[in-house]
Amino acid sequence: MALGKLRLGVNIDHVATVRNARGSAYPDPVRAALMAQEAGADGITAHLREDRRHIGDSDIDRLVAALRIPLNFEMAATPEMQAIALRHRPHAVCIVPEKREERTTEGGLEVARQENQLAHFIAPLRDAGCRVSIFIAADRSQVEAAHRIGAQVIELHTGAYCDAHHDGHFADRDAELARLREMAEFADSLGLEVHAGHGLTYETVAPVAAFPQVKELNIGHFLIGEAIFRGLPASMAEMRRLMDEARDPRVQP
Repeated sequence: MALGKLRLGVNIDHVATVRNARGSAYPDPVRAALMAQEAGADGITAHLREDRRHIGDSDIDRLVAALRIPLNFEMAATPEMQAIALRHRPHAVCIVPEKREERTTEGGLEVARQENQLAHFIAPLRDAGCRVSIFIAADRSQVEAAHRIGAQVIELHTGAYCDAHHDGHFADRDAELARLREMAEFADSLGLEVHAGHGLTYETVAPVAAFPQVKELNIGHFLIGEAIFRGLPASMAEMRRLMDEARDPRVQP
């Protein structure tokens, strides 16, 4: 029996990165989101960073107004971002760590050391009807802490696994993949919905997609880069093919 269909969330942040490099009005990330929606995306992810380096406030306003599929609003655990989320009430909010000097999100959120603060932070978001996801490394203490504070979803950070693969460090890759698998199983046993993402490519997606506990992958930078060469719908179609194939026991080795 084939596993349940794996959802694909498309992150459109880096369309805004290209736009902002010239300070122009194009390319429009909302146009990309609508194109992804028409091409079969199950959701759209957008990260409104504190420094507004890519997605801006008006992008979130327009995404909320235009999308027919769920919006996953990535945000730091700050009062400003909480207020924006409560105003828009997106389908989901994903709490991520944020450092101003980093190029991209470098690791998972440290939940275990700030449980009380995060529990109080996410409570109003849950009360407003948002599904709360916590972006964490594949670490048992972080999974347990996310469960204790009342998160409904965890998103496992796949960046270390993907980096090890692309750097040719295959022993490290396999060890990280094993940790991801173990923590997906553990989180599922606690009743948490399991998502995964960060750095996934055509080469690295299948092993993660094959985890039966994972319900959704969020992929952005690679798809937007690949879209330069083949277009966004075709880039998504290939990713979807690889995800579906990984869930099909008829093609498993």
